[in-house]
Amino acid sequence: MAFSPSKTFLLSTPLSFLRSSRTHLSKSCARPVVKSKGGCLSPLVLNGGGRRREKVKMAAAAGLNGIKQPMVFDKEEELAVALAKYTAELSDKFTSERGAFTVVLSGGSLIKALRKLTESPYLESLDWSKWHIFWVDERVVKKDHPDSNYKLALDGFLSKVPIPACQIYAINDTLSAESAAEDYERTLKQLVWSKTISTLQSTGLPRFDLMLLGMGPDGHVASLFPGHPLLTESQKWVTFIKDSPKPPPERITFTFPVINASAYVAMVVTGSGKAGAVYKVFGGNNGLLDPLPVEMVKLDQGEFTWFADKAAVSILSEESK
Repeated sequence: MAFSPSKTFLLSTPLSFLRSSRTHLSKSCARPVVKSKGGCLSPLVLNGGGRRREKVKMAAAAGLNGIKQPMVFDKEEELAVALAKYTAELSDKFTSERGAFTVVLSGGSLIKALRKLTESPYLESLDWSKWHIFWVDERVVKKDHPDSNYKLALDGFLSKVPIPACQIYAINDTLSAESAAEDYERTLKQLVWSKTISTLQSTGLPRFDLMLLGMGPDGHVASLFPGHPLLTESQKWVTFIKDSPKPPPERITFTFPVINASAYVAMVVTGSGKAGAVYKVFGGNNGLLDPLPVEMVKLDQGEFTWFADKAAVSILSEESK
């Protein structure tokens, strides 16, 4: 089958889709609020109106033997529209089924790709009060630092939607990298105990409803880099790194056991800088090279969907001609 990036293209047979300075914890945080130092205080009121959101059915691309085939879009704008629909349907699913929607964010261009969620009809129609936000990794810097993933998400997404502030779980930026990782893991365990976060029954690991991930040009995900010892960490949920090959050097990160316990993962890759890694995942490795970190994302009973633009699959496209 020749690979073609024209329009929106889905490789493989599609499966039917859908059937603070310290981490904030609160037992009563049901209404949208504006963040303040004391936690959840003043309600944020949205103006009504907005056109009704239509139900959209999508397809999750899942190949054989754990190879997840990409949905390819002509333009990044089309990708952003599809990602919003995908995320919104999962929000409806989980808020209806269990009264909460746990979402894990990454940094980089992922936040820009979420921009459609801040617009009508999603702004008015989603039950934002049930969302809980986490980070798959974070740089150990102050929250207002330009390198902060929290700041990136706040400026580009979180400040534009009414998620309760006490349901946004940022790292404690007053701690060292090691202590911040331990503190974040304790937070996750408290939320598992309170059943805010589900668990994977076979392992007891936290099972986030949706992880929205990006990938670096070297194939890294979260702060798990090629050849780094943290790739094999299997005991901790959250760990730390002090020698990141990409600045800043000190970070915390989820480990692969936690990432792979997710119910749904969306991998969002755009731009020609990612084309080499995409090619290795889908057509250029053949088992001869060590796997990239992104190839180690293999979900246990979850669904993994790739969202890519034409530039990100450009080498695949050339190879198939």
